[in-house]
Parts: sequence; structure tokens; C-alpha cells
Amino acid sequence: MSNDRSDHDGEIVRVRREKLAALREAGNAFPNDFRPDARAADLQQRYATADKAMLAAQPLHVRVAGRVMLKRVMGKASFLTLQDGSGRIQIYLRRDLLGEEEYDEFESFCDIGDIVGVEGPLFRTNKGELTVEAEALRILTKSLRPLPEKFHGLTDQEARYRQRYLDLLMNEDTRRVFRIRSEVVQALREFFVARGFVEVETPMMQVIPGGAMARPFVTHHNALDMDLYLRVAPELYLKRLVVGGFDRVFEINRNFRNEGLSTKHNPEFTMLEFYEAYRDFHDLMDLTEEMLRTVATKVLGTTTVVYQGETLDFGKPIPRLTVIEAIEAHTPHKRDDLTDATRLREILRTAGVTPMNDWGMGRMQFEVFEALVEDRLVHPVFVTEHPAEVSPLARRSEHDPEVTDRFELFVTGREIANGFSELNDPEDQAERFRRQMERKDLGDHEAMHYDHDYVTALEYGMPPTAGEGVGVDRLVMLLSDTTSIRDVLLFPHLKPREPRA
Repeated sequence: MSNDRSDHDGEIVRVRREKLAALREAGNAFPNDFRPDARAADLQQRYATADKAMLAAQPLHVRVAGRVMLKRVMGKASFLTLQDGSGRIQIYLRRDLLGEEEYDEFESFCDIGDIVGVEGPLFRTNKGELTVEAEALRILTKSLRPLPEKFHGLTDQEARYRQRYLDLLMNEDTRRVFRIRSEVVQALREFFVARGFVEVETPMMQVIPGGAMARPFVTHHNALDMDLYLRVAPELYLKRLVVGGFDRVFEINRNFRNEGLSTKHNPEFTMLEFYEAYRDFHDLMDLTEEMLRTVATKVLGTTTVVYQGETLDFGKPIPRLTVIEAIEAHTPHKRDDLTDATRLREILRTAGVTPMNDWGMGRMQFEVFEALVEDRLVHPVFVTEHPAEVSPLARRSEHDPEVTDRFELFVTGREIANGFSELNDPEDQAERFRRQMERKDLGDHEAMHYDHDYVTALEYGMPPTAGEGVGVDRLVMLLSDTTSIRDVLLFPHLKPREPRA
């Protein structure tokens, strides 16, 4: 079956190349002098209530350009469906209006997939469809390869990711997702700018990869003859800016983590990170609730989000549970179990996690949370009081130094945001970096490096500060009702195709 399809496509390509050769002989086969003055969606919206008589009484001449998605030739007349970046509009061609020669050229050389420019008046057909009557049509780009079948579109998931351009051409839902992505990023930017935050850019290549417990990518700078790391987070640079007097900063940009691929993870992903002086993690949870309400309303027109059939309401206050409370609420294990090292190891082994000998109580508690609870947190919830052992940059709680003033926001079983009151004690930070280096020496590839310059910056004094990172890709997944991070990345990472035999 696939060989038949391949042979069929090969014949189509051969015929289309012959048409392109004929167009080259006739003149410029790829002209760039047609200027559209209207877009399909704008015309559909602007003249949605204009009936046939109204358009006939006040003719409007337009120039549109786009890709031919449907072609119906009916002797002396034909219909095309034209798709531009905004939507679709119908084109009507008549032999007597275009002229014999131009109509014959259209019939002979224009195929589905070609990009054409059309000009003529708007009218409404007897069936009520808004249409451009072509007084002139030009082929602007000849398509050599056939588009996927009209009725099935591009349905193979891997092909959709590898050939995103075809996916965008054929699937309206894909275009919808990436319009939502653009609107989400814009809404986030507007939210923070309106509150006096300054947007900044920090280095993508760093001498020391800091700001998160993650395995970095390594590259090499030839001129300096030194290794550099693609950043795992912008955190330490953004906090340097707070030290320097920028007390409200944010950045929307890429992070890179040398980790596995899944429906939740891509090695290259987009994060929003922001920092505000004289705030704590309680303030950030309040701000995050406001941010989600604002973004959902701007993008979807409502604070109610339907995700995979589950209704989530961001108009309501989001509950707040500690790590221990979350484990107690979603598993049979109680506080006595979670404060007994022997029992914790048993729980972890039963959950399929092998505890390391150097894991303290806090690390084991958090591993229990990740293994048994995280996936169950469907409705929005802030999980707080993370162990200091797994929070090397967060401020210790004044009530319990074993935990930190940190939260993570979970929705649909995914971490959407991570924030905390920042550690601004340089001596405490230096000690935590040293502990991270000990873990790295023991083989933990995700442990942090010791950043001497960052400690020096803290020694100059960073005001009390709170900071947060928001996973933009996961937020887009939530608001677009998609289940895989690959569906919200235009070009997700994939293994190379196996070479053909």
C-alpha cells in the first residue's frame, strides 16, 4: 500500500515539475510583485452580515493570496478554496471573465497546494458563501509535492511533528494551539509589564550551570578554549540583577536540560521567571492566582478551563497543602510513617524507587510525594514546605529550618510553577552549594555547581526577595487542552529517522 502511494506521489511530482518547467519558459515562475490587500478571516468577519444584494449594490474589489486547498473545475467555471494565514475564502473563476487564454492556463497549470494571487469583487453565492470572483489569477509559487489527502489530513503523529509545516497547513486544531501559545506569551508579558516589572535577557551559555537541579548540556568555545553549559535556568543571573537594584525583573526564554523525553518533558523548553524584592512566597502564590485568572480570561475569555473533560476553575482561590499534608491526603501513609527513616525506605521500595544511602529524611519524603502523589493532583493546588535538602536556593522556614518557604503549583498532575522566598544569606548559600558539590562528587549529575560569583553577589546584599518559574509549555498545554508537550512545541526534538534501505 505504501509503495503504491509512493509511486503515485512520484508521478504527481514528475508532472508538476513539467508544469514548473513550462512556467519558467513563459517567464518568472516565482514572481514577488503581488500585494494582497485583504485577509480571508478579516473579510469573513467584516462582511458576515452582508447579503447578496448588499454586496452587489456596493461592489468591493479585493486582492487576496494564499494556498489552493480545494479545486473544482466545472467546464466554463471553477471554484477554489484559498487558505491564507488567517483562514479560508472561496474563489470563483469564469472563463468569460478571465478570458480563454488565462482560464486555460489556470486549468492546465494550477494544482492543489499552489500559492496564488487573486483579485476581483466580493459576492455571495446562492448558497450564501462569501466569495471572490476572479478577474485575474496568478500562480506565485508552484507546489511540487502533493498535500496529504483532503479528507484524512495529516494524521500520522510522528509525521505531524517532523513536518510541522504540513501539520499547520492541514490541521486547523494545530493552528489553534499555536495561536493560543502566542496569546499566552503575550498575556504573560503584558501582565508583568503592567505591574512595573522590567523584561531582561540573561546568558544562554554559562560558565557554571546554576538555578536548578538538572543535568546540563555541554558545549565548547573554541576561541576561549573552554567548556560552556547551556543554561538549565536563568535564576542566578536574574537574582544578580536584584542585587544590582532591579527589584522587579522577568524573562521569558529557553532553558535546556539534558534529560529524557516524555509527554511532560522536552530537552529545550520555555520558562517564565520573575523576581520581586520585598515579597515572600505567600505574596507569589497570590500573584500567581491573579496571573492565571488574567491569562485564562485574555486567552479563553473565561477563568473556567476544560481539560480532558475535567472542569478547572481558576476564578476560585487555589488550595494550599504542605508536602506532608498532600501525601496524607492522597495516600494511606500518615505523618508517623513519613518521619520514620526505615518506614520511608520501605514506602519508596514498594513504589519502585530505590533510596540512596545519602538521602536524608527530607529527600525521601519528597521522593514519596513525587512517586505517589504528583500525578493525582488534577485540580489546582499549591504544595508548600519543601524540604531544604531538595531546595538549595530557597529560604529556610522560620518555623522549621528543615523545610523551606517554597511552593509548587500542580494542575492536571503536572508542575506548572515553582516559587519561593529566596535565600539571601550568603553563608547559608555557600554551605548549601558545598553540600551540592558533595552530591556531585558522589555521582549525582543533577546536583548544582558551586557558583562563587553568585555567593560574592549575595555578600554585597540582596534584599528580601521572592522568585518564581512558570513552565510556559505546560501552561499552553493546559489552556489548549493538549496532552503532550510535543503538541505545543512547533518543532519538538525527535530521534533522527532511520535511513531508508
